[in-house]
Amino acid sequence: MSSHSPETADWPGRYYHIDQVLNTPGPRTDEGFLAGDGVKNFLREQAKILVIGAGGLGCEILANLALTGFKDIHVIDMDTIDISNLNRQFLFRPKDVGKSKAIVASEFIMQRVPGVKVTPYFGKIQDKDDDYYMQFNLVICGLDSVEARRWINATLVNLVDPENPESLKPMIDGGTEGFKGQARVILPTITSCYECSLDMLNKPTAFPICTIANTPRLPEHCIEWASVLEWPRVHGDKKLDTDDPDHIGWLYRVAAARAAEFKIEGVTWSLTQGVVKNIIPAIASTNAIIAAACCNEAFKIATSSAAYLNNYFMLIGTDGVYSYTFEHEKRDDCPVCGGQALEMTLSPDMSVEELIEMLTEKQDIQIKKPSLSTPTQQIYFQAPPQLEQATRPNLEKKVSELVPPNGEVTVTASTLPFSLSLRISYST
Repeated sequence: MSSHSPETADWPGRYYHIDQVLNTPGPRTDEGFLAGDGVKNFLREQAKILVIGAGGLGCEILANLALTGFKDIHVIDMDTIDISNLNRQFLFRPKDVGKSKAIVASEFIMQRVPGVKVTPYFGKIQDKDDDYYMQFNLVICGLDSVEARRWINATLVNLVDPENPESLKPMIDGGTEGFKGQARVILPTITSCYECSLDMLNKPTAFPICTIANTPRLPEHCIEWASVLEWPRVHGDKKLDTDDPDHIGWLYRVAAARAAEFKIEGVTWSLTQGVVKNIIPAIASTNAIIAAACCNEAFKIATSSAAYLNNYFMLIGTDGVYSYTFEHEKRDDCPVCGGQALEMTLSPDMSVEELIEMLTEKQDIQIKKPSLSTPTQQIYFQAPPQLEQATRPNLEKKVSELVPPNGEVTVTASTLPFSLSLRISYST
């Protein structure tokens, strides 16, 4: 047993192995690496790092960062702990169910690794302003939401001021799905951003409304029917909260009854929650691999002790184990980091409603509930209700009636902090 008290912040030898990396340059170190006390002091006393997400990836990331020498860590998560989290989110215990993930995770890390300060925020990333994000040297995302990734990606790109090098905040993004995972390094405005690679994502599963309404064949059809058709019919304008157990319980009961009516088996509470929250299966060991990759990149960026990833790492464990890295290139027409309008050729007969549907389905755009306008008029706005009602007649009109050839359409959505510019031309 060690003679040093567990409360001692830095007992002798605590960072012995890490110091072997930081004390002297080597054949693999970055050209700008300044070995010695300066880099160790920056890592342990000055670097401030933000972790977004305290779930399966986030728990691993927080532990790795604390044990690697980062001492000023902040974590954001809007979720509370569910009993189903306990098989892989190892910072939590059964007594923590119902509590804030961010708060419990931060308390656990500080107790386990004395001397490390973890500051939690129980809420949404959208609650914080630019000044909040400007304080960090580095951001690591362990998110399970494409929308949240798109939001923080655009926010960090918008922060960049060419006159202020400190405004560039490297973002490391990790994600897992079963035995597969990915980690990437994004230097806002310099490398490809998250938005540049939307076309690499699997297209979200969508079930035809006619099948859901009339001829369900799968348990998922019954759950979609309950959430998409029955909830608004019964509850009116009341918003479905997928984090509310009472709401999930209502959907489960209604979906189970419909499944029984059509002799369909397999509707369960967990499946109901999985369908409406689009939950992706997670395996603890895959989370550990991807979190380790993310934290190694954070360590390399913070210390320059080795060349960091350029810029994409993929792990595929479904057929043995296969991994590879590649450089994902910037898109010139990326609405976030490209700064150019997206060229789009439409049929002269296409309606505004059809254009909106195309924008939601297009793999490299994927904007939910887009609102459209030109420099001179509002074409269609999803909200507020009065504006939606006023612009609703335009849905049936042809785009060509409202937008001249080579005209620009601005697309916005409440879930994204950027606008997309379309330059419209028409096929002959």
